[in-house]
Amino acid sequence: MSRRVALALGSGGARGFAHIGVIEVLGERDFEIVAVAGSSMGALVGGVFAAGQLTEFTQWAAGLKQRDVVRLFDPKWSAPGMITADRLIDHLGTFLADTQIEDLPIPYTAVATDITARREVWFQKGSLRSAIRASIAIPGLITPVLTDGRVLADGGLLNPVPIEPTASASADLTVAVSLLGRRPDHESAAPIRTAAKRQRSGEWRARLRQAMQHRADAGSPGASAEGVVVPAGPRLSEVITDSLDAMQDMIARYRMAGLPPDVHIAVPVSAGGVLEFHRAADMIALGRELATKALDDAGY
Repeated sequence: MSRRVALALGSGGARGFAHIGVIEVLGERDFEIVAVAGSSMGALVGGVFAAGQLTEFTQWAAGLKQRDVVRLFDPKWSAPGMITADRLIDHLGTFLADTQIEDLPIPYTAVATDITARREVWFQKGSLRSAIRASIAIPGLITPVLTDGRVLADGGLLNPVPIEPTASASADLTVAVSLLGRRPDHESAAPIRTAAKRQRSGEWRARLRQAMQHRADAGSPGASAEGVVVPAGPRLSEVITDSLDAMQDMIARYRMAGLPPDVHIAVPVSAGGVLEFHRAADMIALGRELATKALDDAGY
């Protein structure tokens, strides 16, 4: 007799392709997923799975190259986010068509955040594609969704690993997949005490020259105008995503302490960048590896 699983899939951008590997392993071990909830990339993968299109979606994702990813994201520099993601959502129509959440064969919840009211929004009926689009709106990167007077953004802002929407499911166990990774055992989580130092204006000018050179010389990123290689500073997208990862990691740990899953699968942040969607195959393989270990350790 198969075990019934309630599955919570976390936020974390492209690392979310690891969710596919987890779902594959659960299926191979004869687990029956009876409810799924997801934030951000978890909402996307969970929605495709609930719609019965995971195999087709996986084949497409595993074949993505960097140039394909660039085409999917449509930059809008004047909008409240650098990417509209409209092309990505349109392409999801290939897998999801006009699917309604209430018509899915298993209960599904996409979690978004109403950033004006500072509340979670749970989509449990209506357009599946629209729910996913609201849930994946990473602040500062992907434009938010305006609907019914709400400004909706990434569900991971308030609930990075949404276990609560699956609490009422008739399941034997809850499996939660976090894409935020835990600190290594040797790394302390205690505050760092240090002295503040003034940064010289020359360092800022050097950073500016470097950034300008990156735009002018795309074929040799990191090279200065004089041909001297200098270390690259963090990009805006990296600053935003690293900041969100740090915040969501803390929120997820506190929330899971109050409602712990039976099995917790943690994908480390160091596994890949939030926007590295061309690494889907690597993330799927990692998801399989981590799911296998977590289930073995838990005796399943």
